[in-house]
Amino acid sequence: MSKDEKISFCQCLKGVRVPQGHSSNVKSLVSMQDLKLIGLKSHDCHILMQQLLSVAIRGILPKNVRHTITHLCSFFYSICCKVIDPSKLDELQNEIVVILCELEMFFPPYFFDIMVHLVVHLVREVRFCGPVYLRWMYLVERYMKILKGYVKNHYRSKASMIERYIAEESIEFCLEYMSKANPIGLPANSWHHKRSTSKCLHGVNIVSKSRSEVLQEHLYILNNTDEVIPYIEAHKAIVKENNPIQTEK
Repeated sequence: MSKDEKISFCQCLKGVRVPQGHSSNVKSLVSMQDLKLIGLKSHDCHILMQQLLSVAIRGILPKNVRHTITHLCSFFYSICCKVIDPSKLDELQNEIVVILCELEMFFPPYFFDIMVHLVVHLVREVRFCGPVYLRWMYLVERYMKILKGYVKNHYRSKASMIERYIAEESIEFCLEYMSKANPIGLPANSWHHKRSTSKCLHGVNIVSKSRSEVLQEHLYILNNTDEVIPYIEAHKAIVKENNPIQTEK
């Protein structure tokens, strides 16, 4: 890309705002001085490749290169969906082969390392192992970051993690028996939360349900769900079989 195209690309990513928890703050990953992306994590690269890149390259790069990269982003979006139609896997396989052939026409040979080649096998993995989102490690990586935050004594890092984890579990266990207590989790008083909920919760009275009421509502929903009705009927049949009703003669 030329310098003007790099500036346009970085300015586009600099102004991107994503929902809380969707990815890292993209604005902090863009360096306008060096015109580069810095500090990208694996999940940030995934979000960039799947959703943001196709938007950021609009109006820059030659038309054929831009369209090929956009099709590649669309391919990643398709295989990462929570619902995948098996009949469309052959079409996706043919599509990624054409995309890689087009990339070979536009980019020099040193661009094609082993990571680019592995894209050809992603559709086959989906066919054998199911949707991608059930197998990726982003959730584990995020939880590992939480565990690393528990470490206070670097000479006894594992002991620090265990001690902090047990303390947090104990507090959460005690909170189940305490009313009017805030559970441990995401901070509800963050700036993003206040800005997004201040308008929709204005003038609304929040009612806290007791545990018995929640259990009654849960039981009502289960008893009126189509998927649960066959199990209820089977249970009634077993009860009637074990406890026959004696009619009066």
